[in-house]
Amino acid sequence: MAYEPAQEIVDAVGGPDNIASLTHCATRLRFQLKDGDKADKNTAEKIPGVLGAVPQSGDRFQVVIGGGVQNVYNEIMALPAMAGVGTGGGAAASGGGGAGESDADIKARERAKGPRGTNAWLDTLFEFLSDSFRPILGALLGASLFITFMALMATLDVIPAWNSPGVTLPPSWQFVNLMWQCVFVFLPLMVAYNASQKIGADPWVGFAIMAVMMLPGFTDLGQNDAATQTEFLGSKITTIPIFGVPLTIFDYSSQVFPPLLMAAVLGLVYKGLRKIIPENIQLIFVPFLAMLIMIPLTAFLIGPIGVYAGAALANLLSSINNFSPFIFAIVIPLAYPFMVPLGLHWPINAIMLLNIQTLGYDFIQGPMGAWNFACFGATAGVLVLAWREKDKQMRQTATGALAAGLLGGISEPSLYGIHLRYKRIYPRMLVGCLTGGLIIGIGSLILGLPNGITTQAFVFTSLLTIPAFNPIGLYAIAVLGAFVVAMVLVMISGYKNPADAELALAGATTATEDARIAGGAADEAAAVSNVAGGEELLPGAGAGVAGAAGGAAAGAAAGSATALATKGEGEATDVGALIQVASPLDGTAVGLDTVPDPVFAGGVMGPGVAVEPTGDTVYAPGAGTVVAAQPTGHAFGLQLDNGVEVLIHVGIDTVNLKGEGFDVKVKNGDRVETGTPLVTFDRAVIEKAGYPLITPVIVLNGDAFDTVDPVKLGPVSHGEPLLDIQKKA
Repeated sequence: MAYEPAQEIVDAVGGPDNIASLTHCATRLRFQLKDGDKADKNTAEKIPGVLGAVPQSGDRFQVVIGGGVQNVYNEIMALPAMAGVGTGGGAAASGGGGAGESDADIKARERAKGPRGTNAWLDTLFEFLSDSFRPILGALLGASLFITFMALMATLDVIPAWNSPGVTLPPSWQFVNLMWQCVFVFLPLMVAYNASQKIGADPWVGFAIMAVMMLPGFTDLGQNDAATQTEFLGSKITTIPIFGVPLTIFDYSSQVFPPLLMAAVLGLVYKGLRKIIPENIQLIFVPFLAMLIMIPLTAFLIGPIGVYAGAALANLLSSINNFSPFIFAIVIPLAYPFMVPLGLHWPINAIMLLNIQTLGYDFIQGPMGAWNFACFGATAGVLVLAWREKDKQMRQTATGALAAGLLGGISEPSLYGIHLRYKRIYPRMLVGCLTGGLIIGIGSLILGLPNGITTQAFVFTSLLTIPAFNPIGLYAIAVLGAFVVAMVLVMISGYKNPADAELALAGATTATEDARIAGGAADEAAAVSNVAGGEELLPGAGAGVAGAAGGAAAGAAAGSATALATKGEGEATDVGALIQVASPLDGTAVGLDTVPDPVFAGGVMGPGVAVEPTGDTVYAPGAGTVVAAQPTGHAFGLQLDNGVEVLIHVGIDTVNLKGEGFDVKVKNGDRVETGTPLVTFDRAVIEKAGYPLITPVIVLNGDAFDTVDPVKLGPVSHGEPLLDIQKKA
C-alpha cells in the first residue's frame, strides 16, 4: 500500500498509467485521464488534506488541495512513476489549466452538488466560461481601481464628470483614463485568446479572428457612402454590402459574448481540419483555413448573434430591475451565495460588462456588493473568534481571506476556505445579505431611484471601490449593514459545527473514552503528514498519509492512548508536567522569526524554534513514530510518545532538489528513539542550489499545550533539550 500523499492521490485517479497530463491552478490538481472511470472520487476524498474531488466530462478529474497545491504538484511530479507523464503545457492539452484563479479550497466538491459534475455539457460549458475570464481577473481588478480613482476625483470636483457625454478632460487626465480603457476596450481580444486556448484551438488564431472586428478600418466601413441604416428589433443598425452580402457594423469594444461564441465554433473547425489535413502540413494550413472560414463567419453571423444574445439577456435582467428594483435588490444578494459555489456567476459578469457598454451603467453590482460584504463580515466574525480561541490556523486563513475581500473584492478565499466548511456560517451570512438587500431596496424606493444603485464601470466590490457607486451614501450604508450583521451573528453563534466543538472538548478521563478517541489518532497522525507531505502547505491544506495514520491509530488503541497523547514505555506524562523536546541537529538555535519564509516565521504552522545546522545529520528529537518521511528528504513528521507532534523541515524550498543531496534513513511507520538518524544531507549541494539550510522545528499541535518555548537560543547539540513544552493543567 502506498503511504506517501502524492502516491495516494495518483493511485486514486487510476495510477500513473492512467494519467495523460497533470496541471494545477491556484487550489486544484487538474488531471487529464486516459479513462475517467478508473478514478475513484470517494477514495480521493478520504485522503486527509484532500478537500474535495470531482470527476468531469472528457475524462477530466480535479482534486482540491488548497493554497499549497504547487507543492503537492511538485511531489507528484517527483515520483519516479510520473517521469513520462506530460504537464499539459500546450494549448490544446492544457486548455489554460495552468492559469491562476481565485484562492479556493473546496470549489470542486461544492460544484459536484449542483448541476455541474452531474451534467457533462453543463460542466464543460461553465468550465469554458470560467477559464475564459479567470486569467484576466487581475487586469480587470487593476482597471477597476483606476476607474474608482477617476470617480473619486470627479466626486471631489478635482476633474469634471469624466464619463459624461461631451466632457473633455485635460490631456493628463485623458492619459489616466486610458489606463483602464486599455483593458475594457480590448476585452474581446483577451476573452478570445483564453476561450480559444480552453477549447483546444490556437489561441493566437482566435485572437486574430476577433481582432478583425476591433480594427478601426472595420468600424470605418459604417461611414462609407454605401452603408445604410436599418431598423432591426427596434434598434437602428448600420449595414454595408460586402460582395453583395450585408455586413452589420457594431462597436465590439467590451463585448464578451461574440468572442465566446467565436471560440466555441473555432474549436469545432480546428478539430475538423486536424482530421482531414495531414500532420506534416497542419502547421501551415490549419491556421490559414481556420482564419479563412472563421473571419467571415464571425463578422457576418457569429458577431451579430453574440451581440443580440447578450443584449437579450441584459434586457431580461433590466426588465426585472425596472419592474421592481426593491425585489431585484433582495434577490441578487440572496442568490449569489448559491451561484458562486456552482460557478453560475460567470455569465452574470459578462452581462455586467454588456450593461456598461450598452446602457452606460450597471445595476447588478450594487446589490451584489451586499452579498460580498456579508461574506466578508462573516469572515471577520470567524477571525474574532479565532483570536479568542488562539486558533492560529484559522487566524491565518481568516486574515488572508478578509484582506483579499476588503481590499480586492474577492470572495472565493472566504467562501471556499471557511464558509462552506462550517455549516453554521451560511445562515448567518444570508441574514447579512438580506439586510444589505433590504437597505438598497428600501433606500431606492425612498430616494426614487428607478434603477437602484448603479455604477458606470465594472469594479470589484471592495472598500476601495465604494466611490464608484451611485449614490455612494446608500451603497456604503447597505454594505456596512450587511457586514456588521453577518459579523455579529457569527460572533454570537460561533462558527464551528457541533461535532467539531464536542471533539475539541473531549478529554481522556476514562478507558472507554480513551478507546473512542484513539480512533481519531489517524487524523492526528495525518495532520503531521499534511504539513510534512505538503512542504509549505498550511495545516490541513496538504495530502495526508493514510497508511501511516492508520498505523498510528492502531498503536494508540493498543496502548489505550488518547488522540493527543500516547503512553510511552508504560508511563504516562502527568497532566501539567513539563515536556522537553531534544534538538534534532547540531548547530545554533535561533528564533522562528529569522526563518526566510513567512509561513514559518509567522508561526502559521505552529510554535517552535529553528536551527542553523553545523552538521549534516538530522536525528529524532524524541521517541515516537514517523508518520511522514518524504522521499525527497526535506521534511519529516513525527508523532512523539509524549503527545507532541513535530515537523522538522530541512532547509527552505529544498523540495525543489527532488532528493538530490539527501540520504533518507527512515520510512513512514518506523519506530524511532531519541537520536535515531532520520536523514543525512550534503551541505554543498544545498548551498550550491542557493537554498537556506536553516531548519524549522515546529510543534504542530501547539494549541494542545499551555506554552511552547525554546530552552535557550545559541549553540546546541543534537539530543540536548531544545524546547520546553508545558502541558495544560
